[in-house]
Amino acid sequence: MAMTLHIDIVSAEGHLYTGQGQMVYAPAVMGEIGIAPRHTPLLTRLKPGDVRVDPGNNQPHQHFYVSGGMIEVQPFKVTILADTGIRAADLDEAAAQEAKRRAEDALANRQADMDMAKAQAELAEAVAQLKIISQLRNIR
Repeated sequence: MAMTLHIDIVSAEGHLYTGQGQMVYAPAVMGEIGIAPRHTPLLTRLKPGDVRVDPGNNQPHQHFYVSGGMIEVQPFKVTILADTGIRAADLDEAAAQEAKRRAEDALANRQADMDMAKAQAELAEAVAQLKIISQLRNIR
C-alpha cells in the first residue's frame, strides 16, 4: 500500500479539495514543486497556475487553478491557502481570453504605475488560466 498525504486546498470562497493523495504539484514562485509523502517541511508563496493532485490508484489527476497564495508542507500534510481558486474544469475560456485582451490593452496604453502593476497581475492570471484550459484539453 502506497503512502499518502492529507491535502487541503482552501480559498477565500471556501474548500476546493480535502482528501488523500500520493503527490501534489504546485506553482511556487521559484518554479513548480512536487510534494510526496515524507517531504521536508516547507512554506512558500504560490504564483498563478495549476495545482495538481495525484490521488493514486491509477485515478486521473485533479486540477485546480489558484491565483496565488501560500503552500505549507508537512511530512504527511499539504495545505494550500489560495488567494482565489477554482476547479480547473470550471474555468471559463471566453472570460480568460477577454481578461487577457483587457490586460494587454492596459499595458499597451501605459497610463499609471498602479494600473501597470494591476494589468501585469491580471495578464499573468489570464495566461495561467488559458494554459490550464489548454492542458486539460490535451489530456481529454
